Amino acid sequence: MSAPRQRKRRGALGWAWRLLLLLALWLVGVASYIVWVGERDQAAPADVIIVLGAAAYDARPSPVFAERIRHGIDLYQRGLAKHLIFTGGFGNGARFSESQVAQRYALKHGVPRQAILIETRSRTTHQNLQQAAVLMKAHGFKRAIVVSDPLHMARALRLAREAGIDALGSSTPTSRFRSFETRKRFLLQEVYFFHRDLFVKTR
Repeated sequence: MSAPRQRKRRGALGWAWRLLLLLALWLVGVASYIVWVGERDQAAPADVIIVLGAAAYDARPSPVFAERIRHGIDLYQRGLAKHLIFTGGFGNGARFSESQVAQRYALKHGVPRQAILIETRSRTTHQNLQQAAVLMKAHGFKRAIVVSDPLHMARALRLAREAGIDALGSSTPTSRFRSFETRKRFLLQEVYFFHRDLFVKTR
C-alpha cells in the first residue's frame, strides 16, 4: 500500500475513533444528567400533584406503581398541593384503569374523593402528561409536582413542560429499582427513550 493511501486510512480511522469517543462522552453525559435529575427533590407548594401511571394487577397496583402512589399521597398530606391527578388507562383486558386503581388506593389511605382527579385514556408517559395537562387546564391549575421513579424523572419533566405544565419533580424515595442490574437496565432504557422522544412521542 502506498504511503499516501496509508496516511489517508490512518486519518479516517483517527476520525472514526474521535467520533466514537465523542458519542461515548455524550451518552455518559446524558446518563449522568438523568441520574442527577432523579436525585433532586424539587417538591414545593403547587396546585396539584401528578402521579404517573404504571402497571396494575386487576385492582392492585404493581410494586412500582404503589411506591409512586404512596409518595404522591405523602406530598398531599404534607400540604404541598390540594389535589392529586392519577394517570393511566386500561391495560389489555383490565377491569380497572391504572388511575382507578390509584384512586382506590388513595381513598383507602384517607385522601378525600374531592381531592382526586383521574384520567383513563393514556397508555404512555407522553399521554399521561398530555391528559394531565387537559385536567389542569379545566381546573385552572398552573403548577404541578410530577411523581415518578428517579431514573424516569428527567424524561417525565421534559415531556411535562412540552405539554405546557409548570412542572417540579419529586422522585419516589423508595423506588423498587434498587439492585445494580435493575437500575442499569432502567438507565439504559431511559437513555434510549430520552433520545427517541426527541422525534417520536409514543411511550
